[in-house]
Amino acid sequence: MAEIAFLSDFGSTISYITYIFSNSLLYPVMIILILLVILSLILAGEFITEYTRRHRDQRALEKETHQLCGIMDSSESAETKYKKAASILRNLDGKQTQMVAAFAKDAADSVEGGDLKHVEKIADDYEVKMMKRTEKTRIITTVGPMLGLMGTLIPLGPALIGLTDGNIDELATNLVIAFATTVVGLFVAGISFCLTTIRNRWYWQDMIDIDYLMDALEEKK
Repeated sequence: MAEIAFLSDFGSTISYITYIFSNSLLYPVMIILILLVILSLILAGEFITEYTRRHRDQRALEKETHQLCGIMDSSESAETKYKKAASILRNLDGKQTQMVAAFAKDAADSVEGGDLKHVEKIADDYEVKMMKRTEKTRIITTVGPMLGLMGTLIPLGPALIGLTDGNIDELATNLVIAFATTVVGLFVAGISFCLTTIRNRWYWQDMIDIDYLMDALEEKK
């Protein structure tokens, strides 16, 4: 009997500690959700700004890449070819997206110095940079619903206790918190999911353009 009583007391203690711990997470979860809302709106603003600055001239890209192929296939000296190729790459500024233009500018310095191998490293760095640009929204897309679910489940304990005690006010307050955190979590996740999906398409196209430029240089090495 003593052993049963001990196990019962131990179970009650563990349950109480778990209950207190879960309830202590409610306010941090709500604060983080509010911060995620603010961050999501900021990221949405950055997205709109990036959208207005995205200018991709496919004809110009085709033309410049064709010229690169012709220069790298010419019989001129390597130094002359590299200088002309670097000039063409720098000429892409303002005609292509920000990522492609920035890559072309950085690659031009390496090409002008004759270090074509380093262009591959620059391309890999830009691929990582593009992944980093979508990192925040990808995290929010996953974490938002998780925090929303936590904010839903945590108040249900006090709500049920309030129901058993006949405290309707406590029940209503906790249910409002539960529903509100769910909506907020889904809201930030929805915004972040849309931003991530569209940006992934943008950056996938940018990487295709970067690979296209690299092929024009690598084919004639």
